[in-house]
Amino acid sequence: MNILLINHYAGAPHLGMEYRPYYLAREWVRAGHRVCVVAATYSHVRARQPEIMQGAVEQIVDGITYLWVPTPRYQGNGVGRAWNIACFLARLWHSAPRIAQQWRPDAVIASSTYPLDIWVARRIVSSCRPKAAKLVYEIHDLWPLSPIELSGMSPHHPFIRLCQRAENDAYRAADLVVSMLPKVQDHVAAHGLDLRRLAIVPNGIDPDEWSGPQHALRDDVRAAVQAARARGLVVGYAGSMGPPNALDTLLDAALMLRTEPLCFVLVGDGHERARLAQRVEKETISNVTLLPPIPKAQIPAFLREIDIAYIGWQRIPIYRFGIAPNKLMDYMMAGCTVLHSVDAGNDPVTEAACGLTVAPESASAVGEGLRSLASMSPQERRAMGERGRAYVLKHHAYPALARRFIEALQA
Repeated sequence: MNILLINHYAGAPHLGMEYRPYYLAREWVRAGHRVCVVAATYSHVRARQPEIMQGAVEQIVDGITYLWVPTPRYQGNGVGRAWNIACFLARLWHSAPRIAQQWRPDAVIASSTYPLDIWVARRIVSSCRPKAAKLVYEIHDLWPLSPIELSGMSPHHPFIRLCQRAENDAYRAADLVVSMLPKVQDHVAAHGLDLRRLAIVPNGIDPDEWSGPQHALRDDVRAAVQAARARGLVVGYAGSMGPPNALDTLLDAALMLRTEPLCFVLVGDGHERARLAQRVEKETISNVTLLPPIPKAQIPAFLREIDIAYIGWQRIPIYRFGIAPNKLMDYMMAGCTVLHSVDAGNDPVTEAACGLTVAPESASAVGEGLRSLASMSPQERRAMGERGRAYVLKHHAYPALARRFIEALQA
């Protein structure tokens, strides 16, 4: 098959997030398909931006063709980001007939987090001659519900109203809707989707990254883990540091546990990192160390060194549709015992029996959960970790997920 995947924020191992388009596309290429990923030249979630000249440029990464659409830089979630989105969509709309004729796709996948790319994907499909392509819409987060419930945007905001129209159009027009979230059925049906056209393909891991030689851990992180180990068990966190990650709850729990043999090492970056570091210093939370992010290739080495991995969420109604966090997949693949602070439509930690799940945004619940895990023997925690790893390999390995996606396309 010729597959055209539109993802504004698509990344690659040498660029950074988002990784899902790369991993799916690589597996499709390995299976003999021809894949083009269409992405913007600038994305706030990438660690690095692609190096290109003026104009849209094609690059080959591990057999995948990346078509880079020029877009302006921006900061934050304001007007600059909106202009970046508008430029991406406008330039892709203008290029749609040429892209359709050049690539002659069998499937066009709209997968840019926001739903507005469904219209350019549909234009590319309509430009395919003489053979029609299948139109696919992939759900990352439920837009516009996510910015409404997570960021407090008004349902009457012009951008929200535009996204709602696009979401409704996607459910009516797409030949196939693929969701990473496992509990979206009621929502998508209410907005016009025939559930016979819905497939669930969650986030996953790349088994290749967890086999063979591992990258050494950065010196400052290794030293912080060793210092924490000298005081007791190590609770680790690796990932974004923003409001959705509810790290204030973890710091509150750490304050409660200051006199107990538990130490916390947090690595990552995000909008909240500076404020969280100020909290640690101002409140003298002596059992917490915050460090800058480490490269993705060093995550396995970090997770191998800790005793308990933490992941937390805010208490927000939108999680009733399910969660699909990459960070949790990494924790489980590393064989970590996991403390999960969440109230959601699904819970992989409970399903895999690889740790404990406690109430979100409750420092006392997090503290008691950590005490409970710390009281177990190393053998008990190791058995939990082994169950988590087996669960991920069975349900969340990208080779199997890529096959599931293709099977849904061909059904």
